[in-house]
Amino acid sequence: MSLLQEEREIIVQNEYADSFDFAEIEEFVKNASKNLFISHNFKNKKKMLVQPRGGFPTYQKQFALNEFFVKANVDVLPLTIDSNTRLNDYAMSKKMLRLSEENEVDMLNGYPLVNHGYRTTRKMITHFDKPVSLRHGTPDARLLVETAIASGIFEIEGGPITYLLPYSKNFPLDKAFLYWKYVEKVCANYSKLNEPINRESFGPLTATLVPPCITIVIQLLEMILSLEEGVKSFSVSFSQTGSVNQDIVTSAVLKKMARYYAKQIDCDDAQIHLVYHQWMGAFPSNKDYSESLINTSTVIAALVNADKIITKTRDEAFGIPTKEANAKTVANTQYTLKILQGLPNIVDEVEEEILTQEVKSIMEAVFNDSADTLWRKVFNSIKNGTIDVPFSPHIINNNEVVTVRDKDKNIRIIKRGNLPISDKCFEYEKSKCNLNKDATSIVNDIIHDIGIMQ
Repeated sequence: MSLLQEEREIIVQNEYADSFDFAEIEEFVKNASKNLFISHNFKNKKKMLVQPRGGFPTYQKQFALNEFFVKANVDVLPLTIDSNTRLNDYAMSKKMLRLSEENEVDMLNGYPLVNHGYRTTRKMITHFDKPVSLRHGTPDARLLVETAIASGIFEIEGGPITYLLPYSKNFPLDKAFLYWKYVEKVCANYSKLNEPINRESFGPLTATLVPPCITIVIQLLEMILSLEEGVKSFSVSFSQTGSVNQDIVTSAVLKKMARYYAKQIDCDDAQIHLVYHQWMGAFPSNKDYSESLINTSTVIAALVNADKIITKTRDEAFGIPTKEANAKTVANTQYTLKILQGLPNIVDEVEEEILTQEVKSIMEAVFNDSADTLWRKVFNSIKNGTIDVPFSPHIINNNEVVTVRDKDKNIRIIKRGNLPISDKCFEYEKSKCNLNKDATSIVNDIIHDIGIMQ
């Protein structure tokens, strides 16, 4: 038995999980419907795939949500996991699930997959015969991912950086890298049995004035860490920034650099996909404005030629959306995409060149770190501020980078901290902003820029 398999045997021995039959699970994956693999859907797609968010605690409500989505012509079903499971607190999620079932009141903000178990969940997944995306936010997702794949969920979102820096304050980053290394190996092993398991990084990060160079660098690093372990299908992603032009530039550089670095590590045979998130910041309380924002982001997704779009709802400002609101957005997004044909190819060569230089400078600094493995190089780069995510709650993040929007709503770096971008690029960034203001006015600008869509 390999060391990995020994570790897997230990991980699944959890009192709140199903008893795992690895031989049966392998046989299931080997013979699973191709329709369940988003990698297969990407390969054969004729249009952009549409995926909503959504997760309810009880099996019955999750099943009903999926029924609504299917009627709305969804391409990818979501399975959003509850916050107790995200924290590996399966005892609390079990208790809250029982209360949800007994009182018909949702006591969890998502689906407690580990507690439901793979045998039960697989019935739902195979019934709808559509790809399902696991959305969670878990630093230690080892048991969750084992349960997900055994259930028939063949797309796993997240990574050691994107599911830690935006969500956690104290969880050790080095442990997150090692736990996600486990996830990558498991996904790579299962990928040999049928279509590839797709891994998807979480591009929005804090969704709060994150400069494109940081978003792209983190996407590239999580992609490389995944491909190095044998994953053959990977999705890089980012979310609507608030500037149409900046979204177009970001997508162009991200796609170009993803292909470049995959080739650099001899993984150019891997499938690389682009995912676009509709606005991830605070939504307007006016639901008509929310629908306008959603439609605008759908147009941008078409302009950047995304492989998949992840939707929001008009109820976003008021809490967890209903299944009706969620399905309505899916149907409206599908309709909007249908009428968006023959859009022009927009290019901004100057912005692309500046962004490309910034990304290359940061990537080069990461690779030049003295550590002996890539994950350690990335760990050191986050610790010393070479990679710095604005408004991250995590104690290891420097939070020295300061950004504001320029007059065209582009996110610009006005304080670079330890970001190793060139003076030329930094001066270009600042030249786009009005910095002849006192500190209070700049802070007020930042606060305004964070809530720009409200």
